[in-house]
Formats: sequence, C-alpha cells, structure tokens
Amino acid sequence: MIRNDGEEGAVQAAGQLARQITAEREARGWTQATLAGRAGVSKAAVSRIERGEMSPTAVTLLRLAGAFDLTLAGLLLRAEGGAGEREHERLSRAAQQPEWRDPATGYTRRQLFAAPTHPLEAVQVTLPAGASVTLPARSYAHIQQLLWVQSGELRLTEHRAPDLTWDLAAGDCLGFGTPCDVTFENPGPHPCTYAVFLARR
Repeated sequence: MIRNDGEEGAVQAAGQLARQITAEREARGWTQATLAGRAGVSKAAVSRIERGEMSPTAVTLLRLAGAFDLTLAGLLLRAEGGAGEREHERLSRAAQQPEWRDPATGYTRRQLFAAPTHPLEAVQVTLPAGASVTLPARSYAHIQQLLWVQSGELRLTEHRAPDLTWDLAAGDCLGFGTPCDVTFENPGPHPCTYAVFLARR
C-alpha cells in the first residue's frame, strides 16, 4: 500500500510511484519531455520523480495523473497493485485503505473507496493548521465532487472570474466540479479533516 509510515514508508511509497509513473509514460510511448509538457511540470522534475530522487507534491501528482487521464486515486491504486486485485473490490476495509502524504504541506490523503466497477470514489483528507494547497483545473475536468467537512475549518476558493470563496465548518457540505484551480486552506488552529466523494461525468 502507498503509506507514509515514517522514513522507510516514505521511501517505499516514492519507489512505487516512480515505477508506476514510468510504466504509464512508457505504455503511451511518451518521452519524459512529452509527459512534462502534457502535465505542465518541468522535465527535470519528471526525471527526478522517476528515479525516486524526489517525492511529488499533491499538485505535481495531480498534474501527472491528469496527463495520463487518470484520477489521483487511479494512479495511486495502480502504484499499489490495483484495486482489482483485492479479494472483494466492493469492500474497502480500513486496513486496506492506502494513505499518501504531501511532503510539501503535510496534506494527508486516505483513499476510503475506489473500485473499477463502481462509479463513485471516496477520499478523506487531513489538512494541517495554517496549510494550503492549490489543485489545478485539470484535476476537475471529468469529475463532480461533494466535499463534507468532518472537523476543523476549511476555506475553499474557486479561482474563476471573480474568485468564489467558501468558509466551511464541521458538518458543512459543498458540491463543485466546474473545472478551475481550487485552493484548500485551513485558517484555523487545528487540523481540518474532510471527506470528498467523486463521480465521473
């Protein structure tokens, strides 16, 4: 599983992602430069990620997944061996739910549910106090999302003309999906945990 349990777990996770990103690129017959151009990241970053020298941030990983026409969940699950190889792909037990941690922000993403035979995905995110992450419009191109704040405070800004900002508290739900860059910010003194439910359009 893609877990970041200490230094050893982080190294293993980076290695799994590096191999999968390389495999996805080569399966499409792309060079590193081609992938970099499609994802909007530098060729040097692609090279370092594939060699396992750099752990991608949440933004970089979303850009790479989008270039492959995959959701972030799809890319992470392929890296860990694929949801289809589980004994019961309709059942997601807590011990089987992969986690991934953004090395830049401490943003932690837990894949609650994803299966190739089901149209919905569920993710749980924990955003540390004071942290923010801006996810690119491409990551919303083919999906609709419903966000449910479970604890803490979340400020979500949809970057359009003009920007639209939502201040959310525990229990609040927000549906969104029109492609645009989106900033998730925790303005509070405590970690914010929220769940996101995704459906392909």
